[in-house]
Amino acid sequence: MAEVLMIAGDFTEDYELMVPFQTLSVVGIGVDVVCPRKRSGDSIITAIHDFEGFQTYTEKPGHKFTLNASFDTLALEKYQGLFLTGGRSSEYLRLDKEVLNTVRWFMAKNLPVAAICHGVQILTAADVVRGRKLTAYPAVRPEVTSCGGSYVEVKFDESVMDGNLITAPAWPGNVAILRDFISALGIKID
Repeated sequence: MAEVLMIAGDFTEDYELMVPFQTLSVVGIGVDVVCPRKRSGDSIITAIHDFEGFQTYTEKPGHKFTLNASFDTLALEKYQGLFLTGGRSSEYLRLDKEVLNTVRWFMAKNLPVAAICHGVQILTAADVVRGRKLTAYPAVRPEVTSCGGSYVEVKFDESVMDGNLITAPAWPGNVAILRDFISALGIKID
């Protein structure tokens, strides 16, 4: 079965980590979750973002998540796909040179790459969205367009697939992005 890499960090959005990790695991896909400067067995803290009628989402403390792989010892060749979680971690993970090189490696190999919500900020920082159609949390739209991507506005429970790139605007799109990501990995679920 396939193996995928998931990059997350402190204050990644809880549902955008937990739901994909658990769903991919249920269908038999191996998922290694890593964070720069942390090792297997270390924890990250998540944040819960909710849409409660304000001008933007609210944020509450999430769960601890124990990483099951170490970023500094990755062998990228073992993975068939990459999943970038959203949340506030994306704003600092996009500053990490090795995170950006990892994204570029997967994109250059034309392997499935999924990014949800603010995870798209990592894609824009890696300069891999030029000429691509994608979606993200609406506040990320200016980054997508300024980096040469075509922002597609969809409902929060939808996803956009452009070749190997799969994106969704927020955690309500988990079903859509995971369906497309699993399909892109070549896995058929009856």
